[in-house]
Amino acid sequence: MRTRFSDNIDGLAADLAAMCGHAETAIADATRALLAADLRAAEQVISTREWFDDAARGWENKAFALIALQAPVAVDLRTLVGGLHISADLQRMGGLAIHVCELTRRRHPTYVLPVEVREIFTNMGRLAAAHTAEAGDVLRNRDVERARRLEHTDEEMDDLNRTLLAHTTSGHWPHGVQAAIDVTLLGRFYERFSDHTVEIGRQVVFMETGERDTT
Repeated sequence: MRTRFSDNIDGLAADLAAMCGHAETAIADATRALLAADLRAAEQVISTREWFDDAARGWENKAFALIALQAPVAVDLRTLVGGLHISADLQRMGGLAIHVCELTRRRHPTYVLPVEVREIFTNMGRLAAAHTAEAGDVLRNRDVERARRLEHTDEEMDDLNRTLLAHTTSGHWPHGVQAAIDVTLLGRFYERFSDHTVEIGRQVVFMETGERDTT
């Protein structure tokens, strides 16, 4: 019975890592769609909404079934509780990638991004995908030290977002209010996406050590 329970726990952990891979793909594809004003690519990302919702719901159902039917010890219970948070984070990450594509679709065939900020969003997309790939490795390996480092990976993303805001609030911004709103909103989507990878790192630390970051 205990062996089966451990196998179920390992399976749930693997499911989280797989969800992380889907989130990485979603944000990379969303960035390409945004930069290229590619409606077909945007629609493909938008179509993943149901997958992310179903995956998160399925993970939650399996976790609650284990809690209800088994007697998890401390580390297993932390894995289940932390995993519930991570599953929700990954669902929201998928939603944020979809939001990027919804704005791309709304403005199509016009490019959402003025030339001045395209490089910033190229870097934001690169960072978001890299942070998510690292989060997936952390989940697969349950590596506490890498999880702790993941908690600080959003600093570069924050710097990029501040640079973005400096452009849109400058008196020299030539693209009007709507473009400034669009660009600011997109920057927020990427910043929040990165914030969720930080939270995944925190949850892995909790799952493995019982330590909670209260900052």
